[in-house]
Amino acid sequence: MSAMSSSNWDRRSVLRAAAGLAALGPLAACGSNNGRGGGSGSGKNLVQYFHAYGEAGTEQAIKKYAKAYTKANVVTQWITGSDFESKLFATLLTDNAPDLFEFHPQIQLVKSGQVADLTDIIDPVKDDFNQADIQSHTVDGKIYGVRMIDDPQFFFYRPSLLEKAGVDVPTTLDELIEAAAKLTTGKVKGLFLGNDLHAVINPMIWSAGADTLDDKNQIAYHTDGVVEGIKKMRKLFTSGDLLLGAPADFWDPSALNQGLCAIQFCGMWAMPQMQKVLGDDLGVFPFPKVTDAGKPSVYNGGWSMFVNAKGKNVDAAKEYVKWLWIDQKKYQEDWATSYGFHIPPRTSIAESATKLKSGLPAEGVKLFNEFGHFDNIGWTQAMITSLENVFADSVRKGGDPEAALDKADKTVDRELKKLFG
Repeated sequence: MSAMSSSNWDRRSVLRAAAGLAALGPLAACGSNNGRGGGSGSGKNLVQYFHAYGEAGTEQAIKKYAKAYTKANVVTQWITGSDFESKLFATLLTDNAPDLFEFHPQIQLVKSGQVADLTDIIDPVKDDFNQADIQSHTVDGKIYGVRMIDDPQFFFYRPSLLEKAGVDVPTTLDELIEAAAKLTTGKVKGLFLGNDLHAVINPMIWSAGADTLDDKNQIAYHTDGVVEGIKKMRKLFTSGDLLLGAPADFWDPSALNQGLCAIQFCGMWAMPQMQKVLGDDLGVFPFPKVTDAGKPSVYNGGWSMFVNAKGKNVDAAKEYVKWLWIDQKKYQEDWATSYGFHIPPRTSIAESATKLKSGLPAEGVKLFNEFGHFDNIGWTQAMITSLENVFADSVRKGGDPEAALDKADKTVDRELKKLFG
């Protein structure tokens, strides 16, 4: 689900890349108003943290689910603007910490003992979850966090504009660069990848036939194919065919909806908004392959629910998580398909979700199933930043990709040694 349209904060990359609790010592504790009290249940009071989704009805939905729970009073803190990460991590260090919160799989949260082991509540239904989601939340055989939604990201395009320019749907990065040139006319740019290009770093790596880390948690991104991809991204960046400095970032559909570009990288969450504006003049395709050895890729973002292992109500919080995000399939489908389009992590729900069975949503699901890549729980903020620096040095400034990757390798190696020895 997208960030609030009034914010220029890229919540996906920032939150997915959160540095973890170790870096939060200097942060001041939040005030004493922690929102506890009220609610319709009996027994313990539970507080859950959610960031403010941009889609209408999301806050009401989360509070409606909580109100239906009868075994505890569940109060929702709906964190607006760009404050979610800082408020969450600062508050986790205080007595006012939430009992449960949404976030992304982060190995630092596991290593610090901040998030509870949820294996016991997930195990009975583990086979009904997308197994890549299970893997991305697993450390040493234990599962931390229950996935709520899967958010595939790919390219959206205007078929009418491609037809007018005589452009086929790109299947390679070279073809995408050529298409951007042909589609750039007047004030309309051919392509929008986001204002800082960070959203396409991992897709470019995957489409070059590489990965961030391999299955032994070793560097897997420093390949000839990735170097070639970076050089091509530099060519695109300097072409004049790339929309830069858009009013909203990649997660917001306005660049395509307002005619600022012909092709936009975005998430499936924005599909209903695009369809409302563009009707049938809308298509999707994955990040195209970078090299002959590569293949198309689709990045799967998403959000998960975690239990604060250092909280006072761990068992009660786990019981609520089980009730809502494992037992209540109706609510899970509602959350995934009624407020933007997302793919339910539960296979049985995904297969029965009628809104995803036909048309463009079904095409998005197909791309997700065929080309989807998931977060690696061991890929930390420092590692993410190191590759963002590679793009800054090599794509924006024209520096040597090999030298930039060598520099990134040193940072990533240090992180890997700290985490895995």
